[in-house]
Amino acid sequence: MDNNKVMIVGTGNVGASIAFALMNQRTAVNEIILTDIIAKDTEGEAMDLRDALAVAPSYVKVRNGTYKDARDCDVVVITAGAAQKPGETRMELLKKNVNILKGMVEQIMESGFNGIFLVVTNPMDVLTYYTMKFSKLPAERVIGSGTVLDSARLRQRIAGYVNVNAKSVHAYQIGEHGDTELSVWSLAEVGGQKVTEMLPKATLDGISDFVKNEAYEIIEKKGATYYGIATCVAQILNCILNDEMRVLAVSSFDSFSGTCFGWPSVVGRAGIIRRLDLKISEKEGMELQKSINALKKAINSVKIKV
Repeated sequence: MDNNKVMIVGTGNVGASIAFALMNQRTAVNEIILTDIIAKDTEGEAMDLRDALAVAPSYVKVRNGTYKDARDCDVVVITAGAAQKPGETRMELLKKNVNILKGMVEQIMESGFNGIFLVVTNPMDVLTYYTMKFSKLPAERVIGSGTVLDSARLRQRIAGYVNVNAKSVHAYQIGEHGDTELSVWSLAEVGGQKVTEMLPKATLDGISDFVKNEAYEIIEKKGATYYGIATCVAQILNCILNDEMRVLAVSSFDSFSGTCFGWPSVVGRAGIIRRLDLKISEKEGMELQKSINALKKAINSVKIKV
């Protein structure tokens, strides 16, 4: 298709912040179409965003539309759904959001859409799995935002302890974007030096706990998280549209486990080019299996016709 046209479904805090993040960088995106169940909201967001075009770093067309406009879009970003409330786990959102998702995906596919889905709505891994099932698109063209944000949090935290720029830290969170995610310390490094040799175990454990729980703290303090995830989604979109072939911890279908979860993968114009074959430690492998089991349980708890 190569229109570099992106539809954002849902113009709440996350959807609007993604559009704002795209406008405030030199992006590969040429056109953003906003759609939401509340049409008036998308009109207002599009108007507000267009007001920035005269001074924004790059020119991006912005308009509101409907699911029918997905027909010639390269990527559809799904952010719509019930929001996570303070104290509510991402999995508790599942039953509400999978029903909303089914209706959205079916209408988008009816438009003739043949691009890539990028799922952000929580519980994101399970909804990525069901987006693949509802859309019947090839697995490599259904991507979840995965643990890209969690990995960014991890790098930022490590960077603070070892006094380097976070961009020089190579470390990943993997598994469910949620309570069972884990830090892959066996592969974490700064300029080739292992982080496990730079920091004591107690510090590493503290970093892992912080990364896993920071979202709950932000939600408790300000009601929602959106700037971090919006910037990460903008990065994923640019990676797809520029065919950057970067390694990102996105969520995608793992045929071995039959689930979708965050795992370092090469991302480009075709979607998931490949999931990397990483040798993690035995303990990390066992923790990842717990995360996969939690996701399987969630997937199987949904009683909906695919």
